[in-house]
Amino acid sequence: MEIKGVVQGSCHCGSVVFDVDLPKGFEELTRCNCSMCARRGAVVTSVPLSSFTLVKGQDHLTLYQFNTKTAEHYFCDTCGIYTHHKRRSNPNQYAVNVACLDGVNPFELGPIPTTDGQNHSCDRK
Repeated sequence: MEIKGVVQGSCHCGSVVFDVDLPKGFEELTRCNCSMCARRGAVVTSVPLSSFTLVKGQDHLTLYQFNTKTAEHYFCDTCGIYTHHKRRSNPNQYAVNVACLDGVNPFELGPIPTTDGQNHSCDRK
C-alpha cells in the first residue's frame, strides 16, 4: 500500500474532513496501550502540526482530555469516530488515525508496534 504526499481523510459520516501531508509516506505507525488508546484500538501516524489541515468540520469536532489534560483527542460529534489527537509526548505533532485516510485499510498494514502509554515517558523523571 503506497500512501505518499497529501492524503485526505474523514470521519465515518463525512462531517469532519482533513488533509495530511505525508511526503515520505508512513514513517512510523503505532498503537498505544494507554487506557484511552487501548479502548479505541486505532493505528496512528504522527505528523508535525503544520502537516495537518482541517478542511471542514471544526464545528463537529469534540475535544476529549483526561489525566494531565495535555493531549487533545478529537472525535466527530455526529458519528463518534476518532480522527486525530495532539500528542502529549510531543505537542508539536498530531497523531492521525490512519483508518480515516482515503485508500488505507489498517488490516493490510502488517504488524504494528505498540507504544507503552501505560508508562508514559512524560511521567518518568
